[in-house]
Amino acid sequence: MKKKICIITGSRADYGLMQILINKFHKDKDIELKIFATGMHLLSEFGNTYKEIIKDGFRIEKKVKILSSSDTPTAISKSTGLGIMRFASLFDSAKPDLLVVLGDRYEIMSAVIAANFHQIPVAHIGGGYTTLGVFDEWIRHSITKMSYLHFTIAQQYKNRIIQLGENPKNQDSF
Repeated sequence: MKKKICIITGSRADYGLMQILINKFHKDKDIELKIFATGMHLLSEFGNTYKEIIKDGFRIEKKVKILSSSDTPTAISKSTGLGIMRFASLFDSAKPDLLVVLGDRYEIMSAVIAANFHQIPVAHIGGGYTTLGVFDEWIRHSITKMSYLHFTIAQQYKNRIIQLGENPKNQDSF
């Protein structure tokens, strides 16, 4: 039976970093890959970059529009709530075995929250990094705490995740 792996991508930046992984999953006959595009990918002011995913030969399972063109605290809060609701519905029907995410954006956090309520294990790429003074910091650490597997880019970030109380056996560094 194929493993259903769902990748959430919210921007050109995270897609570019996950592209090699997406390609490996896409070619693996034992994996049923589902790509959900959200966030900045779907906004015209950022170039509708979801089209790059399609151009690269990948199928987008669903476009999850949750962002408004505003970045006020109220707009971000509403987008996060909308994201939780929309991802909850998608996970209810898609039933992935694993969710793979990268980074520290609130649209990614909304997907991870919904995945946790559905008891879907989350693999987080890029945890342990710090950006002091920016709200990305607490979002990234929240995603880390809600994730089961952790993939970091440096030993110091792996150490920070361990300091956050995560199991060292569920971590790997690139």
